[in-house]
Amino acid sequence: MSSGAIIAIAIAVLVVLAVLVFVTAARRHDGQAAGALSRETRRRDRKARAASAEHEEEGLTGRAFEETALATRSKELVPVVDAPPPPAVYTPPDADTVGYTRRAFFNRSIVAMMGVSLASFGGACLAFLYPRKGGGFGSVVTVGKIDDIIKAIRDSKGFYYVPDARTWITAYPPENLPKAAQAYGKQPPVLAGMKAGINALYQKCPHLGCRVPNCETSQWFECPCHGSQYNRVGEKKGGPAPRGMDRFGVTVTNGVVSVDTSNVFIGPPIGTNTTGQEAEGPHCIATVGGHA
Repeated sequence: MSSGAIIAIAIAVLVVLAVLVFVTAARRHDGQAAGALSRETRRRDRKARAASAEHEEEGLTGRAFEETALATRSKELVPVVDAPPPPAVYTPPDADTVGYTRRAFFNRSIVAMMGVSLASFGGACLAFLYPRKGGGFGSVVTVGKIDDIIKAIRDSKGFYYVPDARTWITAYPPENLPKAAQAYGKQPPVLAGMKAGINALYQKCPHLGCRVPNCETSQWFECPCHGSQYNRVGEKKGGPAPRGMDRFGVTVTNGVVSVDTSNVFIGPPIGTNTTGQEAEGPHCIATVGGHA
């Protein structure tokens, strides 16, 4: 046999061997693709079967082993929670506070403030209407000794003002007492002051309540609001006033003069002129409504 034939036979054998190797590898690959287990997977299965066999020897089945493993894992994963505290003792709510809204709170606050305001206003009105028992206006005010008062009238050019009593005190001529007795006989406290030589006049104008100042030039009282005019003893001389100046009762005890401001005596009617005094100089306020 020639060498060429030997080489051809060898090549043919190699080709056949290569084909067999390829076919064997392809079948193994197809078997793995069809669901055959890999070598590593088979190795793990062998270890698992060995462990299962050990547990079966210990008396545990596969299902029992799985349940034991799951229970152990659940205990590890679930946190330990302390026991809840005991429930609080039930206390029934207050019936007045149930349903108490903010709107109700504000409404009650407004009503309460209005009530306090009205009560304060009422108290102030009562305090104004009822005279005070203590000193000051609305009570008996001690002015001073009669001699000192007459001197103060002269020093003040005929008009002496007492702020605590809201009173003008002027001198009353003793020679005019008979006429005063006829005009003021129904007001004994007023006439008592005239007999002592003085006259206590309320500072408020009987027209609309303005404070009446004196006029040094005319020696009259002349109201700056509407021009009412009164002579030195408070008898009306002109203007819209409905009467003369109101006055207070006077008492003289051991030479000390007291003016009772808790009782106001109505001034003399229009036309009363017990002193006959006329204006002694220029008027401070223009005459309104003519003379009475």
